[in-house]
Amino acid sequence: MTSAELSEPSVSEQMQVRLDKRARLLAAGDQAYPVEVPRSHSLAQVRAGWPNLEPGQETDDIVSVTGRVIFVRNTGKLCFATLQDQFTIDTDGERLQVMLSLAEVGEESLDAWKSTVDLGDFVSVTGRVIASKRGELSILATEWTLASKALRPLPTLHKELSEESRVRQRYADLVVRPEARDMMRKRSAITRAVREQLHAEGYLEIETPVLQLVHGGAAARPFRTHLNAFDIDMTLRIALELYLKRAMVGGADRAFEIGRIFRNEGIDSSHSAEFTMLEAYQSWGDQWTIAAMTRRLVLAAADAVGTRVYDSPRGEINLDGEWPWLSVYDAAAEAVGDTITPDTPLEVLRHHLDSRGIAYDPKLSEGKLVMELFAELVEPTLVQPTFVCDFPAIAQPLARPHRDDPRKVEAWDLIIGGVERGTGFSELIDPVIQRQRLVEQSLKAAAGDAEAMQLDEDFLNALEFGAPPMGGMGMGMDRLVMLLTGAGIRETILFPLLRPQG
Repeated sequence: MTSAELSEPSVSEQMQVRLDKRARLLAAGDQAYPVEVPRSHSLAQVRAGWPNLEPGQETDDIVSVTGRVIFVRNTGKLCFATLQDQFTIDTDGERLQVMLSLAEVGEESLDAWKSTVDLGDFVSVTGRVIASKRGELSILATEWTLASKALRPLPTLHKELSEESRVRQRYADLVVRPEARDMMRKRSAITRAVREQLHAEGYLEIETPVLQLVHGGAAARPFRTHLNAFDIDMTLRIALELYLKRAMVGGADRAFEIGRIFRNEGIDSSHSAEFTMLEAYQSWGDQWTIAAMTRRLVLAAADAVGTRVYDSPRGEINLDGEWPWLSVYDAAAEAVGDTITPDTPLEVLRHHLDSRGIAYDPKLSEGKLVMELFAELVEPTLVQPTFVCDFPAIAQPLARPHRDDPRKVEAWDLIIGGVERGTGFSELIDPVIQRQRLVEQSLKAAAGDAEAMQLDEDFLNALEFGAPPMGGMGMGMDRLVMLLTGAGIRETILFPLLRPQG
């Protein structure tokens, strides 16, 4: 495609200039995007290898470096440019000055540099390692090569991008903003720390299907699709749970998955339609052992970032020390100043909600109303890490009945900074009770509850082969990164789903 074919009203004047430069290169038989260019050292290696040159000092050491041009000053017989290298898990995009002089590269090469190279281009520069008169470590070029022609101008380095531009053009944001690169590295470090901790504790990492015939494992509205090969409707998974439990039935002692899940729900500052979930299951464990493991995971992730103390909108969070357990019923009772138990009548619970102006669906059961009270009056106040436990049985259809009170289930939510960060169960392994609960869920789905689970016969068949007692947990990796960085979900997800422009 020629530059003339690309010339249309949407092409800016600056972009047209760059398209014309590309066209001239091709017409002259030069490459605008060569497959290979000289490179002997990264910019970081040059800085590490020649750290203490005196101002004006020159060496006979020849290197070839590559990088993106983020600053250029073309002045007469001597041109200056700053190159920025790609960033890694350990280093930011290192920068280094290159100098092109008429005496070293010749008139033709210097003119070509001035007429061809723009901000954002990738170049290869070969030359001697020197220090400028001001002491700036530099490469004094003897030759240079264009490595990749940028057709769109970079955002101005000294002018901050709007939040919307950062998210929509993350690729540009990463080039110009160190904080964006740091977020990408921190998320990688957090994920690696969680994975390494699980491996160290003997967990086997497995992968489960994204396309599923029956959605389950959570209360959420699924995305639906159609598989042409079998001519059947399918859904994208809303959780990892049910297939991981199948693996436990098959003999896995400890298993986990870190994977993308999809929920066709609202998108806001703490929710995304697609996000990354960790789920882990341990044979012969329960809610207590899995909670202790979850605490170790969070601390390992915090240590990867470098601190266990964080600021939050609700106050300072300190991950050290014990993480207390708090009963849903006890906490709700204290919040309203009245006795709240699994036997509290509907009208009493509705009175407490009405008197505080809390909106709720009048069709909700007693257990759901208790959860509404807790969510509105207690959860936002839990700044320090807290395991909230003793949920009403209706709250978690996949959790085991409480060993001391069958009206409750053995399940917890981990609340930090007033936000749920993870959940864990003593897992329900009785296939008869599990069938009863899933039938109840399927009836709700048939009645129009888009978030109710479906009856998964294959999962029930697996449980009927016998599953060991086990504990299980799930934690959103995005929310963990949000906790440890203080950023919103659109910052922690590298390329979040956005409403299309226009």
